[in-house]
Order: sequence, then structure tokens, then C-alpha cells
Amino acid sequence: MRWNMTKKQRAKEIIERLEKEYPLADCTLDYDEAWKLLVSVRLAAQCTDARVNIVVRDLYEKYPSPAALAAADVKEIEAIVKPCGLGASKARDIHKCMNVLVEKYDGKVPDDFDALLALPGVGRKSANLIMGDVFGKPAIVTDTHCIRLTNRMGLVDGIKDPKKVEMALWKIIPGEKGSDFCHRLVHHGREICTARKAYCERCCLSEICKKQV
Repeated sequence: MRWNMTKKQRAKEIIERLEKEYPLADCTLDYDEAWKLLVSVRLAAQCTDARVNIVVRDLYEKYPSPAALAAADVKEIEAIVKPCGLGASKARDIHKCMNVLVEKYDGKVPDDFDALLALPGVGRKSANLIMGDVFGKPAIVTDTHCIRLTNRMGLVDGIKDPKKVEMALWKIIPGEKGSDFCHRLVHHGREICTARKAYCERCCLSEICKKQV
């Protein structure tokens, strides 16, 4: 057990161990175009990725492009995405977002963080996901798994606010590692370090995790 590791040292070893444990650092939302990831990540708020992946099949079959979604009736979008919860607000945001993409970006998703953040329904978590997954740029996605696990591991200290967690992690996580690191936290948070219980006896990080110190 290593008692005197700095946060940066602990982060480096955690990253290396998670890379061995989860070689495939993939996004659990299905998409083959950038705009679809934008839609899916909005639908994923307070909904499982598995359900979103099912719901979007019907959505994309009926509206196969940003232009089609922008021209759609919001109520018809809502009827399809309703199983994801918060159907009215999600449909409204998706409709507005696709309109901005069509009118301002010729239907393309911008590769600029601030431009993404200005899109309707897009917060820092979504913008970082797009930057990392679609454009391969430095990104840290502070979803619930990331916030819970980085606190347990001792990479951040009792911070729950997503932006504050993100800012703290930028100081100790190499930018080029951030996106994959966060994806691996999702897998680890679902399989081992769950919200209900941490299965420390099966954890590849047990020797270096702050929770065990």
C-alpha cells in the first residue's frame, strides 16, 4: 500500500492499471456520426446508455440527418424520445441544437469547445465527450462515475460539482489520456466500484486507492 503518493503519481498509476484492465476505452453510446453523439448524450441525461441506444434507432430512421431533425415537429420528436425521460425538454433541446447546426455550421458539428458549449442543451460534459471521442482532442468527461470514483480514489477531495472536478483533474491527468480515462471509469464504475458498493477485493486499484489507505 502506498501512503505517500501525490495526486499526480496516483493518477498516473491508476491510468496505467485501468488501461491493462480495460483495453478498449470505448464510448457506451452508439453513434457513427458526430451529430448523433450530440443527440444521444442529451438523451442520456438521467437515462441509461443502453436505453438511449435503443430509442435512437427509431429517431434516426425517421430523421436521418440534422436537417431532418431541424425540420421536424418537436412533438413528434418528443413522442419518440419519451422513453428516455424528460421528453419535452430533451426534444426541445435537440430540435434547437439541430437548427443551429444547420443554420450556422452547415449541418456539421463544430470542433471548438466554446462553440459546442453554446449549442442548446450542451453542457461541459457533453462538449468534452464530443471533443475527445469525435475529434480526438484533450477532454475530461465528469459524469457520475467519474465524480464518484475520483473522489473515492483520492484524485479529488470531496468535490461533487462537475466543473470543479473537471478543473481539478486537468491538473493531474494528461490531456491526451483524459477521454479514455473517463471511459474506463465508466466501465470500472459499473463492474467493480459501483454506487451501491465498492468490490475492493476484486479491484485492480486496491493497493493505490485512497479508499483503502
